[in-house]
Amino acid sequence: MTVLLETRPAPVVSAATFRDGMAALASAISIVTTDGEGGAHGFTASAVCSVSDTPATVLVCINRTASAHAHIMRHGVLAINVLHAGQAGLSDRFASRAHTMAERFAGATWRRGRSGAPLLDGALANLDCRISDIRDVGTHTVVFAHVIDIALSAPAQPAPLLWFNRAYGRTAAQ
Repeated sequence: MTVLLETRPAPVVSAATFRDGMAALASAISIVTTDGEGGAHGFTASAVCSVSDTPATVLVCINRTASAHAHIMRHGVLAINVLHAGQAGLSDRFASRAHTMAERFAGATWRRGRSGAPLLDGALANLDCRISDIRDVGTHTVVFAHVIDIALSAPAQPAPLLWFNRAYGRTAAQ
């Protein structure tokens, strides 16, 4: 079934109100990385979601002003490195425009995935992906990617790094 929706709906809430509402939605924090002719790039992301298990597909929302945006589009590959609660400092470094890409990647151990994208050692999970589709929506590009490989951390996983109410959050078990 195809449903056609208006492509530019009239705003019903302000951008500030929308951001306040989204702050109430807890999100896992990941570092999304890519590598290729433009070099290694990455950013901190909270807008990552599974789409389908057949084929294994995820989506990542990337602000078009993010320094990694053009590189991810050009390289056609990305890795989603799901962070644990002890990796807040690394998340902050990848979220800050004050740090160069070399500074962002320094201080952590990385390996290459099958796609060539950097995989973070010690992440809860590494999803190595090839981009299958992109859609521009508002200020962001929604990237759909097929997962070509997954690495999971040791069975005794630490708690995930969560973002809630504009700050790092905790699970009930923490």
